[in-house]
Amino acid sequence: MTGLLQSALAGGVLRLTLTDAASRNSLSEAMMAALQSALGTAAADRAVRVIVLAAEGPAFSSGHNLKEITARRADPDKGAAYFAALFDSCARLMLGIVDNPKPVIAEVAGLASAAGCQLVASCDLAIAAEGARFCTPGVNIGLFCSTPMVALSRNVASKQAMEMLLTGDVFGAADALRFGLVNRVVAPERLTAEVTELALKIASKSMVTVRTGKQAFYRQRDLPLAEAYAYTARVMTENLLMRDAEEGIAAFIGKRQPNWTDEP
Repeated sequence: MTGLLQSALAGGVLRLTLTDAASRNSLSEAMMAALQSALGTAAADRAVRVIVLAAEGPAFSSGHNLKEITARRADPDKGAAYFAALFDSCARLMLGIVDNPKPVIAEVAGLASAAGCQLVASCDLAIAAEGARFCTPGVNIGLFCSTPMVALSRNVASKQAMEMLLTGDVFGAADALRFGLVNRVVAPERLTAEVTELALKIASKSMVTVRTGKQAFYRQRDLPLAEAYAYTARVMTENLLMRDAEEGIAAFIGKRQPNWTDEP
């Protein structure tokens, strides 16, 4: 991988670690490109069953690189074209997590700020260390966290999301758990072990089933109720006709372990 991102694969779990501690793992142009590339490769790699996003240093991610942004104010258009392209790239990264057929788990130690908080919210699951902190502080510098708001508002109740966005305050891991931003909070020394245990549990499932379910979850979420039921009924019908569903049900009835094919 690059000097910004390290990769390790074991037991079907791909661990992607942000290693740009000097910039507090900011989502610079280079970091976003590295993440997009790694996620795209993982999506097509049959050896990868679950993806973990982790980070080195005191910050999970500090969000967009403000030095990069400020430098482009010298452009003839004051940076307008660059800013638009930057946020388009960020959106592709976040969508690359949601649309990835592999489940993505955030392992959060330290601070997840602004677009770094957006990164956590975009992941399918998140486990935080007790000392982790979360914020969307753009309002404090005159730049409302509008794009982080998209992921945040789809994971956190409206009142809590608005409090984070309007105050810019830093919230602890216990608040993040209460808000629904993370699944659980664990002791720092247990963080990697807890994430690995969860990842391996998911990796033991039929990947065609997991892929089907993840896609359906996000598609049905914003549909009207009747449309959501109609859509998921079609998904379950298709799922039942897959080889792994037939095998899994037969294994359950026969009181044995299933032998997944991971094929439709």
